[in-house]
Amino acid sequence: MPITESDLIKNYHLLPHPEGGFYKETYRSAEHIQEECLPLRYHGERLFSTAIYYLLGAGQFSAFHRIQSDETWHFYAGSALNIYVLSPEGGFELITMGNKIDFGQVFQATIKAGHWFAAQPNDPEGFSFLGCTVAPGFDFEDFELGTVEELLSHYPEQETMIRQFCR
Repeated sequence: MPITESDLIKNYHLLPHPEGGFYKETYRSAEHIQEECLPLRYHGERLFSTAIYYLLGAGQFSAFHRIQSDETWHFYAGSALNIYVLSPEGGFELITMGNKIDFGQVFQATIKAGHWFAAQPNDPEGFSFLGCTVAPGFDFEDFELGTVEELLSHYPEQETMIRQFCR
């Protein structure tokens, strides 16, 4: 019997995520990087690394957001996932994660620190189950949810996509 969204939420004890979808932290390094050893964009020490399971279900999306660290996504199961990335320089990139490598889908992709990004399963009826690893480790202090007004002021040519993926 194929795995379902409900199976994943139940078996991995996934919780709602502020950007959309569900998550469960699976790893927090035991060691920290001291603030004076980090770039100035960080306020306080950070863990070496963190990791989560992440699920986007049918009809769900991860709203445009950015963090202060690089974030590597890992595709596990379900429908392919589109990640929409806006660079600080104004560029746009579409990354499709999935298991159809002959269609250019990738199992792993890294979103660089400071880039805005949003995501949505390719199949409106399907779900995407992934993992995300962040280094230096994720801290909600480093998380910024995008607004339509802010993003349009920097990326006016991406208006349709921005309006679709902001809350």
